[in-house]
Amino acid sequence: MTQTFSVKSSKQTELIDITRPVQEAVQKAGVKEGLCVIFTPHTTAAVTINENADPSVPRDILMELNKIVPFEDRYQHAEGNSSAHIKSSLIGCSLTLFIESGRLVLGTWQGIFFCEFDGPRDRQVYVKVVPDGR
Repeated sequence: MTQTFSVKSSKQTELIDITRPVQEAVQKAGVKEGLCVIFTPHTTAAVTINENADPSVPRDILMELNKIVPFEDRYQHAEGNSSAHIKSSLIGCSLTLFIESGRLVLGTWQGIFFCEFDGPRDRQVYVKVVPDGR
């Protein structure tokens, strides 16, 4: 079962905590043990796992990514968003998590983030819940 939800970004670069809607998709699927695959079909966005308890962590991640891959450089891409494409490739467009007892397996401080690198935009996230085949 694949479920989709929308994410609306409000800034050019932004990390948006999507842990809750992903967990809701797992609960809706009714799977107690298995895998959860999270995918975003955008070439200028990504998904990642990191600390969601302290809001300075996502800000620090974006600050450093913007230093590593600046918005302006000698990019050849005509649309002017090459930095977003590069950041998306570095972070990645999918994640796979374990499901145990109907819950995503995440560490105490971990959350799932949608990474916007070319916003603001309306985006989509796909969640595929796969039951354990044992």
